Parts: sequence; C-alpha cells; structure tokens
Amino acid sequence: MSQEARPQSSVVDVSIPSVARMYDYYLGGKDNYAVDREACEELSKVVPSTQVLAINNRRFLQRVVRWLAREHGIRQFIDHGSGLPTQDNVHQVAQQIDPQSRVVYVDNDPIVLAHGRALLEENAHTAVIQADMRDTDGILGSPEVARLIDFDQPVAALFVSVLHCIPDSDDPAGLIKRVADRLVPGSFLVVCQLVSEDAATRDFVTEFMRVSTHGQWGRVRQAHELAGFLEGLEVQEPGLVEVSTWMPDADLGPKQLTQEWIEFGGVARKP
Repeated sequence: MSQEARPQSSVVDVSIPSVARMYDYYLGGKDNYAVDREACEELSKVVPSTQVLAINNRRFLQRVVRWLAREHGIRQFIDHGSGLPTQDNVHQVAQQIDPQSRVVYVDNDPIVLAHGRALLEENAHTAVIQADMRDTDGILGSPEVARLIDFDQPVAALFVSVLHCIPDSDDPAGLIKRVADRLVPGSFLVVCQLVSEDAATRDFVTEFMRVSTHGQWGRVRQAHELAGFLEGLEVQEPGLVEVSTWMPDADLGPKQLTQEWIEFGGVARKP
C-alpha cells in the first residue's frame, strides 16, 4: 500500500542503476557509478533526447521555485524524490529570495542522504531525510519536517520528475491527494513526469527501467493521465506543458532534437 513505511537501506548498491545517480550523470555530476553510466548510454540509444530533457527539467525546477518564492511568497518547500545535490538546489534558489526559506529534501537513495547532509550541515533552514516518497505520514511526521515546516502556513510540495517512478498499483494520484489534503489553502503542488504519446516508447522505457533498477520504477505515462492527478486543484497558467516551455527565462535553453518522450507538468494551487 502507498502509505506503508518501506524499510530504507543505508547501503549504497553499486551493482544496480539508481534513478538518482542516472539523473546526476545526465546533469554532468560526479556522484554516479559505471552501472549508472552504462544504463544511461543504453537508454540514450533509443531515446536520444534524454540528457537534454534532464537539463530542461532541472531548469524548470529552478524557475518554479523562484516563481513560488517571489510571486507567491512561499517560504516552505518539501522536495519529494529530490535526487543528488547539484548546482542551484531548491534551498539555494529559495534562500536567494528570502534567507529564512525552509526546505526539506526527501529521497530513498542512501547516497542522497550522505551527500545531502554533508552539503547542508551548515544550513539550519534545510534538511535531508531518507524516506520513500509514498510514505506521506512518515515524511510529514518526521522530526526534521516538524522542525522546519509550519503546516499552518502555505507549503510547496514538489514532485519533479519522480511520479514515473511510482507504479499504478501504488496510486500516484492518491499520493498527490494525500499530500494536498495535509496542506492549507494557498499551498502549491509542483508535478511533472516523463510522458510519451508513442506506445512503443512508453513500453520500451518502462520495461528497460523496471529491469535495470530491479523494480524501482513505475511507468512512462501519457499527458492526459497527469492531468487526472490534480483533480480538485487549480492548475496555474500556462497549464500543464512540456517543461522547457513553462515560463521560460529566455529562448536560450537546450532544445530536444527528438520528441519521443518529454517531461510534462506544471503547478497547481490548493483552493
């Protein structure tokens, strides 16, 4: 069940590709292993736009956080499935707007916990916890969240490029609803995931990642399915879109040369 607390390992398994470490590799990071790089290279043979997609997704995250902090005064962020620390993280973007902004990163990969804590040990307004993002009660009831997040005030809950890691059997729409139900009106949910309108692409990537990660994967979906995850919430302009087109800073970002799959999403407000 989605709310079941899954045991979290402290051991970094370098024999199985990790989604967080693969993403790190695509972004030009150094916190990855041969098995992750090999999986990325194999994936890119069939979906060659994947690295550009990862870069655009990261830029979308940065724009969203800046917009929420600057335009809507959001000062609290919970980043579900945050991945490995890289440049211009959520806390860095938010704290440029207001140094008192508070951020909790959540990931189930032990390497994220290790690197994140080392990076953030001097930042009292930021924390990293190792947890399964489906364990809403465990996350929102954790000591670090209790220390940093005031649920009487608006919160931005981020699910950026992670919902495709959740299988249908674990009800990703239910996860979004559970989190939204715990937040006050005026809070925001940021969601995006990998989608494709090509059945062959969806089937290949889903099966490739499921086998490569030993089941730590959900499904590449279609755009209309993501819209269904946000029922009861107010999707903000410009709506759900390919993320490089969501309020772009300029027309200078890298362009996907192929459209076999895209990162698709946007921002919704709790009324």
